[in-house]
Amino acid sequence: MPMGLRISGKRALQTPAGLGTRPTPGRVRQALFNILRGQVEGCRWLDLCCGAGTVGAEALCQGAAFVAGIEIAASACRLIQANWTKVAQPGQAFQVIQGDARKLLSRGLGLDPFDYVYFAPPYAAGLYAPLLPLIPPLLKPGGTLIVEHRSGQELPDQMGSLLRFDQRAYGQTALAFYRKLEEQR
Repeated sequence: MPMGLRISGKRALQTPAGLGTRPTPGRVRQALFNILRGQVEGCRWLDLCCGAGTVGAEALCQGAAFVAGIEIAASACRLIQANWTKVAQPGQAFQVIQGDARKLLSRGLGLDPFDYVYFAPPYAAGLYAPLLPLIPPLLKPGGTLIVEHRSGQELPDQMGSLLRFDQRAYGQTALAFYRKLEEQR
């Protein structure tokens, strides 16, 4: 049975109950979009391991031009599709992709690069090490990767062409911000 969840503007969304999804806490989402204030409108956003899809829904509410979400659970994808349809405005587009992120990213998504990638895997799923190296090609030069992780979990300062420029903790949840460096010629 789906449960309710609220995003900006007190919009009610459905979340998949019983699937082990862990929606990004409301105060973390609010802090994230306060940090990004004025930068999301018109952008391309990828919600990687999107679970309940609340961060992608919030990006749509903040005016993202295109939001893509990747989630393995088919029932969660159906709810994300319904929720994003509910919040998307004319001129906005989105795509929900059902599948294993490891397989999808290793083959390439076939989508244009993104301004932002939000990566929030289940903390204990062991997805950080295999997926983080696959993310840089998904970002435009100067694009931003935001990694949600457990507070106290160490992430590297640099991962290939990604350089960490900020780190914030909100109780048991932390966000690490990486910028994709410009390509050297």
